[in-house]
Amino acid sequence: MNRREFSKCFIAGGASLLAPSGIWPSNAAASPQQNSNQTFDLLIEGGTVIDPGQSLHAPMDVAIKDGKIAEVSKNIAKERALKVVSAKDKIVTPGFIDIHAHCYDGVGIGVNADRYCLTRGVTTAVDAGSAGYATFPNFRKYVINLSATRIVALINIGAIGTAMTPGSLMNLDWVNPQLTAKTAIDNKPVVVGIKVQLSKAITGAGDMECLKRAVEAAEIARLPLMAHIEDSYSPLPGILKMLRKGDVYTHCFNSRTHNILDPNGKIIPEALEARERGVLFDPAQGQTHLNFDLAEKCFQQNFLPNTISTDLTIITVERRVYDLPSMVSKFMALGIGLDQAIGMVTSNAAQVFDYGAQLGTLRPGSEADVSIFELRDGKFEFEDSDGGKRTSRQMLINKAVVRHGQVFVNAV
Repeated sequence: MNRREFSKCFIAGGASLLAPSGIWPSNAAASPQQNSNQTFDLLIEGGTVIDPGQSLHAPMDVAIKDGKIAEVSKNIAKERALKVVSAKDKIVTPGFIDIHAHCYDGVGIGVNADRYCLTRGVTTAVDAGSAGYATFPNFRKYVINLSATRIVALINIGAIGTAMTPGSLMNLDWVNPQLTAKTAIDNKPVVVGIKVQLSKAITGAGDMECLKRAVEAAEIARLPLMAHIEDSYSPLPGILKMLRKGDVYTHCFNSRTHNILDPNGKIIPEALEARERGVLFDPAQGQTHLNFDLAEKCFQQNFLPNTISTDLTIITVERRVYDLPSMVSKFMALGIGLDQAIGMVTSNAAQVFDYGAQLGTLRPGSEADVSIFELRDGKFEFEDSDGGKRTSRQMLINKAVVRHGQVFVNAV
């Protein structure tokens, strides 16, 4: 059994079965011989469509043809579709996009994207620098090319990537902007950006030089840069001044040294200036990168993240983070509304990188990546990276996902 076959038949998290569309019980399925007026391959009926990119929040049906969204409207006739999926009492959204995950399965901290992304409603995962120029070819050949999840990647400015994180950027001989840029260019559109990690444990005192080289690689490749900034050697203001329009400051709500707040709890001017010129801010909780109190102080100053992501690894899938719908629910617990939070992982996330396809929307003609969720009521507790807790009355639970027109069932 190869990876693609395996990814469609595994048990996810001990409870979820990811199964291809043939296993889905259709309440109205007709063969071409039975329906000569066939129009659609798939109809998702009876759900509440939430597509923030189109300002949609209404009961609507979604029709799919040839891997593309064909129609979104009310009361589409079942007879027009080969297969019908009921989304009654469910939420239907564009496929979620996680702009910060680690998917180099079996190497370092990487997870299996089909198990921890696709089974949770995430149709596109951006691998955030798991591989560098020396390791990316194998990552593409053995993981990206064989995954049902759409995986695109950021090339790490370090030759190896996050597989060798501690001290990995202290030897600047391994930080080569020309080779990084060449690898990025040679692997477009799978490569969508450059990644640099700016923490003392990774760069030592050389963080500004690493950042300079990462920006150089991004300039050569004409791609955005994602900068992991946490407990950096250099103060945050100088780092932010080097980020360009479209670059991403990930882990933006961490509480470590040189964070986004000044001693009085105010957002530092350089962060406001960076946002004004188009730098994007992303929380990516990971193991140590999110503090609820700090995030809420930012929200009180009208400083919300552009996107929500996970920093998913073999550790974070088991504690605190779990998956992207859990992170969306977590930010809802912090006061962000349902539609706005969904927008941060659909329409907003779709604008961060060039994915080579129209994602993050259910607009006709776009990629048929669709997620179906239950908005479960109850009392749910969420935890930040420093042990802080918040509770919420609602939680998003994925029930099914459509990836390029193919249905997968998440039988939680």
